[in-house]
Amino acid sequence: MSKCGVTATQFKLYPGESLVVKGKVLPDCKEFEINLGKDCDNLVLHYNARFDCKGDVNTVVCNSRRDSTWEDEERPPDFPFHHDSEVEITFSFTDNGFRVKTEGSEEIVFPNRLGLNLIDYLGVDGDFRIKSVTFP
Repeated sequence: MSKCGVTATQFKLYPGESLVVKGKVLPDCKEFEINLGKDCDNLVLHYNARFDCKGDVNTVVCNSRRDSTWEDEERPPDFPFHHDSEVEITFSFTDNGFRVKTEGSEEIVFPNRLGLNLIDYLGVDGDFRIKSVTFP
């Protein structure tokens, strides 16, 4: 069985809708991740901010996971996070995938590799404290 951190289910996010995660990056943060999909083994978007983890420094890694198997990583050029800071990350679900926006960085576009038309799983793990999750 896969490891899952703090999770939220029992919601429905459809294409055309967004989800906003607000929280605090902890002072000694090594990494944090925000996952969206069907469950922790089927993720349409794995958004992993790595301060110093898995051989990466100040890198965002995006990926998808199908039946517990990771697919090809994408590494956008910006790293908009700082230790001991408040952040707001907007995930907009489109017909083709996700647009991810964080203040001070370029928008990330990530494809819907799993072809999901409904997101009903949110998982957050790592050195990050959730303040709120909203559906504007």
